[in-house]
Amino acid sequence: MQFRDYYQILGVNKDASEAEIKKAYRKLARKYHPDVNPGDKSAEEKFKEINEAYEVLSDPEKRQKYDRFGAQWKQYERSGGRPEDFDWSQWASQPGAGGTYTRTVSPEEFEQMFGGGFGGFSDFFEALFGGMGRTTASPFSRQTRRASATRPRDMEYPVQISLEEAFYGTTRSLQFEGGRRIEARIPPGVRSGSRVRLSGQGAPTPSGERGDLYLKIEVTSHARFERDGDDLKTTIDVDLYTALLGGKVNVKTIDKEVVLTIPPETPNGKVIRLRGLGMPNVKNPAQRGNLYVTVNVQLPQQLTQEEKRLFEQLRRLRVSH
Repeated sequence: MQFRDYYQILGVNKDASEAEIKKAYRKLARKYHPDVNPGDKSAEEKFKEINEAYEVLSDPEKRQKYDRFGAQWKQYERSGGRPEDFDWSQWASQPGAGGTYTRTVSPEEFEQMFGGGFGGFSDFFEALFGGMGRTTASPFSRQTRRASATRPRDMEYPVQISLEEAFYGTTRSLQFEGGRRIEARIPPGVRSGSRVRLSGQGAPTPSGERGDLYLKIEVTSHARFERDGDDLKTTIDVDLYTALLGGKVNVKTIDKEVVLTIPPETPNGKVIRLRGLGMPNVKNPAQRGNLYVTVNVQLPQQLTQEEKRLFEQLRRLRVSH
């Protein structure tokens, strides 16, 4: 029988708190949920492993027993013992042994653990905890659990877009198992973490009803702009003479090029605000954030002898004053 490292499966340390375990579980459950990975058997198996690990580590009684067993198992392995020769008799859970731990889970957590019908525990789990009962989700009855299997279920689908696509809005063609294909419209102004709802495009019930599909947006990083909400930030190079005497420079914004006036004696690192040249607001695309331009003063390189003489003269003038 193969030992299962539940801490490694969830990617947490052995001294992880209950909150850390729950956070790790939710993150992995969303990533490997079969609705997000239709037809992917490896993701389905990973999803089962994650649920099994959480079943143990979220239950203080099961976790305590697992930790005691794990310490003995590691000691047995270090001594060179073979897994098939390990004495399971003192650890095997007897029917009716132990108690049932009750904890409250969120509807999201409940749906991830029970709603998809992807249950099933490993032989290792059954040998160690078979008689300890399953976790009881207190706010949900068995009738509710059965109803959830026939209720239309929502799906979440991760989508990456560029900053320009987030500015103008874009579309994505999504294909699902069975050949179903939809064209999803992503509105202007979305940010990383935004969820775009596609009504009636989620998982179907046997009767054909569908929940909603949510596109979880990730806007990729940009070479020229940094985003802060609806504002954008960028840096422009300005030569020393323009910084000292003033002048005009061209600035490329996200959608056009504008002329920026540099005031005389502009210091290096000065930030200039250009109103209304940032990202559109997702709720009101006609309203835009600002563009903040940081001035990066460039010193002249490879000076000629005449230039050096003039700069030296300028220095003497500054010192004399």
